[in-house]
Amino acid sequence: MGYLPNWTLPLRYEARIMDSLDGRKIHQLGWNVPPEDLPYIQEHWFQYPEPEYSLHLLLGMVYVFFFIASMIGNGLVLWIFSSAKSLRTPSNMFVVNLAFCDFMMMLKAPIFIYNSFHHGFAAGILGCRIFATMGSLSGIGAGMTNACIAYDRYNTITRPFDGKLTKMKALVMIVFIWIYTVPWAVLPLLEVWGRYGPEGFLTACSFDYLTRTFDIRLFIGSIFTFSYVIPMSMIIYFYSQIVSKVFSHEKALREQAKKMNVDSLRSNQGQNSESAEVRIAKAAITICFLYVASWTPYAVLALIGGFGDQSLLTPGVSMIPALNCKLVACIDPYVYAISHPKYRIELQKRLPWLAIKESESDTQSTTTETATSQAAAT
Repeated sequence: MGYLPNWTLPLRYEARIMDSLDGRKIHQLGWNVPPEDLPYIQEHWFQYPEPEYSLHLLLGMVYVFFFIASMIGNGLVLWIFSSAKSLRTPSNMFVVNLAFCDFMMMLKAPIFIYNSFHHGFAAGILGCRIFATMGSLSGIGAGMTNACIAYDRYNTITRPFDGKLTKMKALVMIVFIWIYTVPWAVLPLLEVWGRYGPEGFLTACSFDYLTRTFDIRLFIGSIFTFSYVIPMSMIIYFYSQIVSKVFSHEKALREQAKKMNVDSLRSNQGQNSESAEVRIAKAAITICFLYVASWTPYAVLALIGGFGDQSLLTPGVSMIPALNCKLVACIDPYVYAISHPKYRIELQKRLPWLAIKESESDTQSTTTETATSQAAAT
């Protein structure tokens, strides 16, 4: 279908209903939106039929599952890492900040669930703005936190003696993360630059990426650069340097062991057959993949909306990036924290009925493996 410019043509306020071949009434998206809320919806969505209620119900149930999984996973991370003295390290401050971002990401889920169970834009523009603002804060904040985690692990591996992070430096970095993040959420909220509106099935909300004006296109390009390209570049650079450093270190260890006519310089080589470079590569690839999987679809969606063929952005297609972001918000606590031996020990002490069975000796390692474990799970 052709592109219909948003907010540049007169809005059609009449009910959007048409007859199907079997005589049933087929509603268009927005048919049940009150007239006062119609100006906040991009005209692009009105050309598509309303999805079946079963699809709304399915998405609502998926979000209920995401909400519960995220609240439990990230809630445990916030509780354990904030209260356990053994985990109150500068590096773990970033883990707590990431868990807070993921917690906030899913704290807005009840708005989506309410909209889904009520066939669309039921929470109105106020609910939409709350949903989008929380999404912007948590999404951009998580991206920059991931970049800081990558930087911290880069220093830990490449400069093990003088690269240690202090609590004050970690706190300053976290404050910078939020100073960097807040404007990108507040400007569209106040409609100073950009604006928020519903998308897809009109149950989720994000910044407007469909209006073809200079200001909106400039906003899309700017937020794409500052909230996606910059943190992504930092993550890829730091983790690639970590992998390179560990590979070269392992190579040096093997060459030295060969000169000394021994199998390995590490005492626990037999207990841990998987090489350090393989484990660090897996951790780095997992972390990069999660960030790419969660935010690349949204970045592509925004670029297509602002500069490409908008007919590709059907309501169903536009719901996929949102699902990716929510899924990763549920997975993050397990990737960043549950793989942490000290976290599991603290969890075992406080919730013994989980039967985690983590031993204190599992946290001990040689220098090489300590660096590896710090890179895999701070």
